[in-house]
Amino acid sequence: MLTPREIKSKEMIPPRLMVKMNIAGAFSLFKVLLTSLGTIKAMKAAKVETVYLQPTRPYTLPTSLPSDIPHATQKYLRLTLFCDSEAPLVHALAKQLGAGQKTPWEFAQAAFEFTKRNITLEVIPMDDVVPTLERGTGTCIHKISVFIALCRAAGIPGRYKFFALTMLDAWMEPAMTRAPLMKKWYDAMGLFLLHGEGEVYIDGKWIPADVGAEPTRQANSGMPITKLGEDSIGLWLFPIPGTMFRRESIPLGLGLPSRLLMDYLVPSSVVGINAGIMEQIRNGERIIREAGGEQAYDALARKKRRQQAPRADLQAHDSIVFENEK
Repeated sequence: MLTPREIKSKEMIPPRLMVKMNIAGAFSLFKVLLTSLGTIKAMKAAKVETVYLQPTRPYTLPTSLPSDIPHATQKYLRLTLFCDSEAPLVHALAKQLGAGQKTPWEFAQAAFEFTKRNITLEVIPMDDVVPTLERGTGTCIHKISVFIALCRAAGIPGRYKFFALTMLDAWMEPAMTRAPLMKKWYDAMGLFLLHGEGEVYIDGKWIPADVGAEPTRQANSGMPITKLGEDSIGLWLFPIPGTMFRRESIPLGLGLPSRLLMDYLVPSSVVGINAGIMEQIRNGERIIREAGGEQAYDALARKKRRQQAPRADLQAHDSIVFENEK
């Protein structure tokens, strides 16, 4: 059981201004709920026609698990909430990816590519890295946790970077076409649901790692296929100014809004979103194939990005201002 001292030490307490953000988000959700009661009731009563089959895990997990795992106490190397970096399965997989044999940068690249390509996005309640690895699916936060846990198991410090988005992310919007009510909820939760990236400490620098989007979903949205060291911010994600914060751990309570939405309100909408995600993946596979492979597609996408020079008009929220924390 977590002690108050451990909760504080591992940075599990939500930042004060994140609490303010959640309060504002709660009011937005309540407003949508009040104006959508009839729709929600009808959707709960209606027969679900959308078919979603959870994708098959595309990798084989190690069967030989270590028993002599050292207990890490150093900050950014120890286990934290939903990120059990001391799980035998995590250590066995880290060894399979080259822990102890590759340089920190080489291993981080291997862990990045494994997580980005093999853990498929699925809207699902928060759980720890072991069930995520066994399932092979999870949200962007699940995927970040897998990446960080693998790096910590290999002795590479890892942490979370969170921020709130100004609008529905480009790769989620098409998936919402099957669930218009869910889109209303998602938009209302702009100050409630956080996106994020992982960061690993190598050669005296914190290196960003956006493992959230698979190459196929990036291709579906016309995005470059990002690599370790590339920050998603400014490339296709545009946070609300001042909402970024970094933590050793996922803050307590981060998964409650999604669990409420998925388990109790309109689970059929979640089925529609996950089915839409699989359509994105299949379409991305086609786009990459027609472009002549990933390398050819990526070069073309980066050229288009440079030519388009995208910009976003951001507006700060006067009532909610986050402090950037290093």
